[in-house]
Amino acid sequence: MNLLVVNDDSIHAPGLALLARAAAAFGNVWVVAPARQCSAMSQKLTIHGALPLEQVKDFPAPVKGAYQLDGTPADCVKAAVQQILEKKPDFVLSGVNNGYNVGYEIAYSGTVGAAFEANLNEIPAIALSSGFNESLDAAEHFMGEVLERFLVPGQTDREIWNVNFPSLEVSAVKGILWDRPVAPVWLFNTAYSLRNVSPEQQLLELRDTPLLPSDPVPQGTDLDAIFRGYISVSKLKCSVLR
Repeated sequence: MNLLVVNDDSIHAPGLALLARAAAAFGNVWVVAPARQCSAMSQKLTIHGALPLEQVKDFPAPVKGAYQLDGTPADCVKAAVQQILEKKPDFVLSGVNNGYNVGYEIAYSGTVGAAFEANLNEIPAIALSSGFNESLDAAEHFMGEVLERFLVPGQTDREIWNVNFPSLEVSAVKGILWDRPVAPVWLFNTAYSLRNVSPEQQLLELRDTPLLPSDPVPQGTDLDAIFRGYISVSKLKCSVLR
């Protein structure tokens, strides 16, 4: 089995190496990741100019090849499929993202955007995320169990799976909840406030007010699952291919 591992946090992100190491137990792994941070780029593509590509020889995982591309996560998938890899991968794994991708935030996620790009190329994809700047212990411990469920040779289902690991000690994780619907709420409520800098200039300052586990959220959803200490697995669909 041939696996492509990508992300949106850059080639240097710890979650990328963690995912590549776990994926290596299931097949041949290639890594193609952005050279720099590309969060919240969704499925953005570069449409002008050239994209510098560089092979990474000291990538900290047993991979067949690792490359950094000065482009977006979707660029990485598209370039890997068209030029970098010798054959189309059987699966694309995107992550492990530094920050949950749940609720409405999924629409902005570069991690999920890479998975959708894989979907458009008729490749099954899994997006994986954990808490922002928090422990990856749960992701590392349960990664094999999650991947084993999906990395099945011959799978033709074009649906995307979105996985979120709670940032907890392994012993505190309550289990895995499958097929969680996406919560119809914002995890981060981004607001803009206007500030006058001069008579000619104004600034829109950004402020995030994240939901907390103590806040009420829609029950049975992806956000509810991680707030209650479970691994959340959600099914996303690409209607273009249906």
